Amino acid sequence: MTMTSHDVVAVLGPADKTLVAEIIATGASQAELAEAFAWANNDEALVGEGRHLPTGRVAALVDLLRSDEEEPD
Repeated sequence: MTMTSHDVVAVLGPADKTLVAEIIATGASQAELAEAFAWANNDEALVGEGRHLPTGRVAALVDLLRSDEEEPD
């Protein structure tokens, strides 16, 4: 099932409409977005737990989330 903007905001909190649209366009699930959000915000802890680096849609979502953080205001 494709996520809605409400699903994205439930995971990320308030987010830019463009970012929300890009996330929905990946076809990822809300669980994949939650995993990507965890990686984007605390990758050292996840690696320390021995988790494998994200791949596929989760990796694409991590890239989107990180690129959004790097954009100047």
